[in-house]
Amino acid sequence: MYKIAVIGAYDSIYGFAALGLDTFPVSDAPEGEKMLRRIAEGEYAVIYITEALAAELKHEIGRYQEQVFPAIIQIPGVSGNTGAGIAGVKKSVEQAVGSDILFGGN
Repeated sequence: MYKIAVIGAYDSIYGFAALGLDTFPVSDAPEGEKMLRRIAEGEYAVIYITEALAAELKHEIGRYQEQVFPAIIQIPGVSGNTGAGIAGVKKSVEQAVGSDILFGGN
């Protein structure tokens, strides 16, 4: 059975444990990179990652973009929403359907 993980700064992710998700707090980008690799090679189908950490790990996240599992999804942290998570979902939808569903173009 697949699991769901959340990775990022402790203050941003600790509440997800109450929902039954596995949380992996990290304090900096190098630690985050090691943790992401470990989680991605495990039984996790979905990995939520805070936008701030994802911004520092773009190269590492890129390694998993063409794979079915794990799906890596950005979420806002305690510092607020940067819009990167929404932009990532929008890009994925555009690639899947071949069109911008919000504006009906290109």
